[in-house]
Amino acid sequence: MTLRRLPEHLVNQIAAGEVVERPASVAKELIENAIDAGATSIDVTARDGGQAYLEVTDDGFGMTADEMVLAVERHATSKLPDDDLIDIRSLGFRGEALPSVGAVARLVITSRKAGHDDSWTITVDGGKLKPPQPAALGKGTRVEVGDLFQATPARLKFLKTVRTEMGRIAETINRLAMAYPEIGFRLSDGQRRSIDLPALSGDLFECRLNRLSAIMGRDFADNAIRIDALRDDVGLSGHASLPTFNRGNAGMQFLFVNGRPVRDKLIVGAIRGAYRDFLSHDRHPLVALFLDLPARDVDVNVHPAKTEVRFRDAGQVRGLIVGALKHGLAEAGHRASTSVAGQTLGAFRPGAGPSVPYGHGPSSAGFHDGHSKEAQHADAFHAPLPGLSDAPTAREADLPPHLPEEHAIGDYPLGVARTQVHETYVVAQTADGIVIVDQHAAHERLVHERIKSALEGNGVKRQGLLIPDIVELGEHAAGRLLDRADELAELGLAIEGFGPGAIMVRETPALLGEVDVQGLLRDLADDFDSYDEAIAIKNRLGDVCATMACHGSIRAGRRLTGQEMNALLREMEATPYSGQCSHGRPTYVELKLGDIEKLFGRR
Repeated sequence: MTLRRLPEHLVNQIAAGEVVERPASVAKELIENAIDAGATSIDVTARDGGQAYLEVTDDGFGMTADEMVLAVERHATSKLPDDDLIDIRSLGFRGEALPSVGAVARLVITSRKAGHDDSWTITVDGGKLKPPQPAALGKGTRVEVGDLFQATPARLKFLKTVRTEMGRIAETINRLAMAYPEIGFRLSDGQRRSIDLPALSGDLFECRLNRLSAIMGRDFADNAIRIDALRDDVGLSGHASLPTFNRGNAGMQFLFVNGRPVRDKLIVGAIRGAYRDFLSHDRHPLVALFLDLPARDVDVNVHPAKTEVRFRDAGQVRGLIVGALKHGLAEAGHRASTSVAGQTLGAFRPGAGPSVPYGHGPSSAGFHDGHSKEAQHADAFHAPLPGLSDAPTAREADLPPHLPEEHAIGDYPLGVARTQVHETYVVAQTADGIVIVDQHAAHERLVHERIKSALEGNGVKRQGLLIPDIVELGEHAAGRLLDRADELAELGLAIEGFGPGAIMVRETPALLGEVDVQGLLRDLADDFDSYDEAIAIKNRLGDVCATMACHGSIRAGRRLTGQEMNALLREMEATPYSGQCSHGRPTYVELKLGDIEKLFGRR
């Protein structure tokens, strides 16, 4: 076959195939142009999912007739003043998307340059440009796209339903609106307005949170922690949810790099790593994170649609994200999500069916629930609270019938213990309500944090067993543990081989107190089965600590004294992350007095 140069219209259609995937892709390019043009208000109208008609109107600085003609030519832009593709400080290139759109649709641009008295319009129909004509427009630019893919009808069969395509456009607008709260955004189908986000002014964090609340829901604002960190010349800001406020998928994780919405695997992995100690693997936090760094340290041209990026120092970026999120979660202390109380109250309403929140289900089978068969028959193994007796049970008469006079309820965020019910839940009275604590989940988190603190300090103290325990696991399971014997020794667990498929345990972590050694080793062997052999335990430390803490915690079914219950509450108040157990479940539920009164019709 003879080599030849493709005709110009076909070149434009090929370029359009890279940039214009669906109506939402067109909306994204046009809205980004409007943002780069300094707009403070952007209106989008889409009919038939944007395929029949899509209009984007802004109040930016506009273009002259000559600039509009140049804007629809390939490789024309006003956004690279130094012709440097590395130092990109804008979202898009005005002349990059417009010729691509004009090649596969009917494109009409009307604009008025700021400070000029006249406005002009041009039309590009199937790649053919018509001369500029005078027009009427008060300010900014209006771009109209009709009959999308008319020049490439084969692409139409890949479009989804009108509802789906409108949803994609709305998602695109919402993502950009999160990054630019100072700009007002509106979306309409010509009859009904589905998005109406007014421009906000004032403190950046407050404006962002208000905008995020309007898009992600009021509950997110109530259960979000502020993220604000700086390392060298890389800054991270935004908001992230408490671990107990989570979802079954990562659809509510929004990531931005220099104001550009991206979907980056490195950032997603960093978020998962930061929450690994607090959520089970099938639950995901809600986050909106904004990363700002010098333009030369990030490559935004990895993908034609610029949804993927590449960092010059990926390790620095990941470390900043993980560190900032963990610091924010630690600052939250024992705080748990407000939605926990709402779901609890909802369970009291007539007709409320059973629910499985916070990752309950088959994937969390390793967690010893107070109502599971294993927990009901568990021995009273527990890690003792500091300064308390190791007595495993207490008579009901030992529970405090009245609040001691020397204590003021208002001095303690989690109140003062009043009683224990079903030998599983501690009920405490606060200044304005009650708190119900899951004693096993709460103590599990406390033990978890003690183990981590010990590892960061002088190491985990061991306690020798008078008679070593022999645990039969099978050759493969035993081999997995013995391969990591040196690493387990650093965690306070000393093991040796004892014949085929058997392990002898000589020492256990002192923090765990009297521990179910057989159950602990079986769970650790199952955990290691899912690890890459090349990954050290220290890289999965949170998972290992969670397993050990679960076996060293106060079991459901153990009666506590009043002193023990109050000691548990006080340590929760002083321990970071104590609002959720190692599996992301809440450790306590707080009910305000007003909510309780509503249940009884007193309000």
